[in-house]
Amino acid sequence: MTCLDELIKIIKTHYELEPVNTSEYDGLKINGMCFDIKAYEAKNLGHISVMTAKGLFGLMKMDTIIFTPSEADLPLLSYDRIKVMGNDIMIAELFDTVADTDTLDNLDRLEALVSKYDYLPYRDTGKHWYDDIKLSGCMSFKGKKKLSSTFNALAKEYLETYLSLPYAVVSDVALKKQKTLNYVNDLIENGGPSTNVFIKAIGKEKTKKLFYQVLFGV
Repeated sequence: MTCLDELIKIIKTHYELEPVNTSEYDGLKINGMCFDIKAYEAKNLGHISVMTAKGLFGLMKMDTIIFTPSEADLPLLSYDRIKVMGNDIMIAELFDTVADTDTLDNLDRLEALVSKYDYLPYRDTGKHWYDDIKLSGCMSFKGKKKLSSTFNALAKEYLETYLSLPYAVVSDVALKKQKTLNYVNDLIENGGPSTNVFIKAIGKEKTKKLFYQVLFGV
């Protein structure tokens, strides 16, 4: 069982998943990368998408999970795991899409978890347009294959912690949706590594459709 399979198994212990039709994107290939994209509605949470990509004759593999809570007032979480040329990269980023800022007080649990692994090789994330809405409790590490088992353990513990965070049911649905839309719209307009690849390959309008309907479910 791969780490991604184990992460999905953890999600299913917390939420009932209803698959979203993503058949339009079956067999999607971009720049030599083959994509497999799935999406789900998680009862009492919101939208979850899972994307894997393989390329470079098997030398590169990327797993992505995006949590876009709409019912639970949790921050948006984007998780990426990239294995390429003997390197293993793991990134988890939290974005402020909450309607009630009291929710953010609970992120110290993720901060404490990440600090336990501060011996891992840190990956500099650089400066980005979204830094102002990026929250504490994020992580970014890069190491060699020998660290993959440790990365796997951290990924599972991180996801379990995120899904176990106390939260309120969204009371201001309009505000929650607008903050999420703002992030997705800015992502499309300002770009990012994966976003730029999609826009260049399939155009902005098709990328919008993919992001709105499948990756973020907004």
